[in-house]
Amino acid sequence: MVSEKLKMDSAEVIYYPHFFNQQEADFYFNMLQKKLPWQQDEITVFGKTHLQPRLTAFFASKKSSYTYSNITMKPHPFTEELSAIKNEIELVTEQNFTSCLANLYRKGKDSNGWHADDEKELGKNPVIASVSFGTERVFKFRKKADHKIQHKMILEHGSLLLMRGETQHFWQHQIPKTQKNIGARINLTYRKII
Repeated sequence: MVSEKLKMDSAEVIYYPHFFNQQEADFYFNMLQKKLPWQQDEITVFGKTHLQPRLTAFFASKKSSYTYSNITMKPHPFTEELSAIKNEIELVTEQNFTSCLANLYRKGKDSNGWHADDEKELGKNPVIASVSFGTERVFKFRKKADHKIQHKMILEHGSLLLMRGETQHFWQHQIPKTQKNIGARINLTYRKII
């Protein structure tokens, strides 16, 4: 399987552009968009509360909730499709993922601000497996210690981005807004909650 290790200091990031082929990616995109119990939560940033600029759904093999940005999500059981995707990722990564946070970016104005996946329940050096289906989106990294140091890439339909090692200690990432008239994207981030 074709993969590329990104040249980033104090990080271990591997990108698989065609982890799922076109037919598989199309199937999963359509099924997940229709079947997942999407919700839109309120988020408070700098004292102001507004609707999160994307839809989300959370799944886990245990009943443990997951909290990020002061949002606590109660898990749904894995669907058949999410389990099948998880199994494929686990074969390549040799990890056992216990949860999946799904994000639906409905259009270009839906986004995800700068953050690191460094919540306590993810452990010291979390492995994050991020799968993309649908419209390609720009994905950015920036160094926590120096925001001028950035890395930008395109996440393709059917791709897998694997972040592991010390990546979350030293880097943040985001999906920025775009003014372009673009279609929807689904992102699945598989994690291990300890």
